[in-house]
Amino acid sequence: MATRIQLSIQNSLWLLSSPLHPINTKGLHNLKNRLCFRSNLISSSSSRRALCCTCTSSHLPTTEPYVITTPLYYVNAPPHMGSAYTTIAADAIARFQRLLGKKVIFITGTDEHGEKIATAAAACGSSPNEHCDVISQAYKALWEDLDIAYDKFIRTTNPRHEAIVKEFYSRVLANGDIYRADYDGLYCVNCEEYKDEKELLDSNCCPIHLKPCMARKEDNYFFALSKYQKKLEETLEQNPDFVQPSSRLNEVQGWVKSGLRDFSISRASVDWGIRVPNEDKQTIYVWFDALLGYISALMEEKGQATLQTAVSSGWPASLHLIGKDILRFHAVYWPAMLMSAGLSLPKIVFGHGFLTKDGMKMGKSLGNTLEPNDLVQRFGSDGVRYFFLREVEFGDDGDYSEDRFINIVNAHLANTIGNLLNRTLGLLKKNCQSTLVVDSTIAAEGNAFKDTVEKLVEKARFQYENLSLSSACEAVLEIGNAGNLYIDEHAPWSLFKEGGAASEAAAKDLVIILEAMRIIAVALSAITPSLCKRIYTQLGYSEDQFNAATWDDTKWGGLKGGQIMAQPKPVFARIEIQMEGEDEGELKKKASKKKERIPQPQTQSLAEA
Repeated sequence: MATRIQLSIQNSLWLLSSPLHPINTKGLHNLKNRLCFRSNLISSSSSRRALCCTCTSSHLPTTEPYVITTPLYYVNAPPHMGSAYTTIAADAIARFQRLLGKKVIFITGTDEHGEKIATAAAACGSSPNEHCDVISQAYKALWEDLDIAYDKFIRTTNPRHEAIVKEFYSRVLANGDIYRADYDGLYCVNCEEYKDEKELLDSNCCPIHLKPCMARKEDNYFFALSKYQKKLEETLEQNPDFVQPSSRLNEVQGWVKSGLRDFSISRASVDWGIRVPNEDKQTIYVWFDALLGYISALMEEKGQATLQTAVSSGWPASLHLIGKDILRFHAVYWPAMLMSAGLSLPKIVFGHGFLTKDGMKMGKSLGNTLEPNDLVQRFGSDGVRYFFLREVEFGDDGDYSEDRFINIVNAHLANTIGNLLNRTLGLLKKNCQSTLVVDSTIAAEGNAFKDTVEKLVEKARFQYENLSLSSACEAVLEIGNAGNLYIDEHAPWSLFKEGGAASEAAAKDLVIILEAMRIIAVALSAITPSLCKRIYTQLGYSEDQFNAATWDDTKWGGLKGGQIMAQPKPVFARIEIQMEGEDEGELKKKASKKKERIPQPQTQSLAEA
């Protein structure tokens, strides 16, 4: 019998996503009133897609689904940029896999049990259920504003999820891996975790929350994690891709080799949770509960809620996408739990890095938190999605600077991509009545530009497949850079003035550039779906045709002679920052003056458009 079980978790492992804010009781009092952030977005509501993905394709293969999950986010506080980043990345990966023709099940949701939730609800003067409803809805609303096309949203307060947790618990118990013992130690309520004294600061303060941990002695149930040490060592050794990136694998192997200790999977002092089967005074530990959400989410809304039903609907997961702070739970605890229950392990656990702001760790005490709702309101979903996926090397830590955000988004989306499309369509309207003169395959015969685009498309696909989202963005942007260089070197506005064969060559050049734009719209659609839909529709396609596009549509030859383009209209407006005391009229005048100062070749193109 264990009288003291060491449950040392790395100081950073304290939440289900990276890094959630501590309880802010003052900020939560008026939370319901704060859920008005969905209005006044930069991009129009007409460009928004339905929240839940209903993408279908007639050529979907009958293979196992690609199941991707985000953490189930803890609802002690509203969503923050850390959880938004994880979900944006997961959405981009899911969209790419759909482009490949795979059946995708993209799972996200909220973790709604535990002492911290009950405390946060009490501080708001609401019941835990009411509190969870409000915060969970805040996540759903933000995901809609960020164009997150998830397939399943699981809440751990769902009765069907509770049935799965209890069945799983009973299966592990029947396997002899759950036993009862006393735990006497120091407990951090905010972390929902017992702490080892060696990791605490002076006065037994939690190093994360800087608050004293509470001495507790409880009669708990424990999971025999130590029993699975050898199996876990073998799994990590034989499957080096199980934990990614490689730096995370090394970290996990170090934890396992240092010796695994059993951990408590119930709480006697927590009422807000799922009851341990056949127990009135014990609730299931929040992690042992929440991790099962990845499986319970697979069930259909109707039908029997059984473990077998859920597993047969898509388990194992293809990819668990998490913040590195919860790596131990997903790469050590969760695999051992699944082994005990006789279930398959997920194929990949990918732990990405943290976000900082202006080089500093974000925190409410420093006053430098980054609110995703504010970013979306000011800059739109495309800008937010693109910046964090392009500028943060996936797996590493990444920094947010507003100046850099504006410079990157303006340079890449407004200038390189948006302006290339706008000025090309302008020239087509003026000289060709907005109609393509030939097929893009004919226009590009013997042209090296086509080869350049094809190589960059293959490069983008390779990077997407290897979860190198920043490099995938870069490869697609290179197509735009090549297009701008091509049009500047060929100067079709001058060729049209010459007439004859020169004019014919200029008309073909426009077809070539617009075909490149069509390919960009497909290849970048996983990153900036709303922007790419606007590009596609300006090329004469319908929204339905955009939604039905697959990666095969990145092949050269989509545009046909005689196809009529839409009227040129900027697809991404430059971000102009309004200075204090400056009204909207002055801001527009400033933007107009900036356009007048564009370098001569570009000015000529725009003028002739």
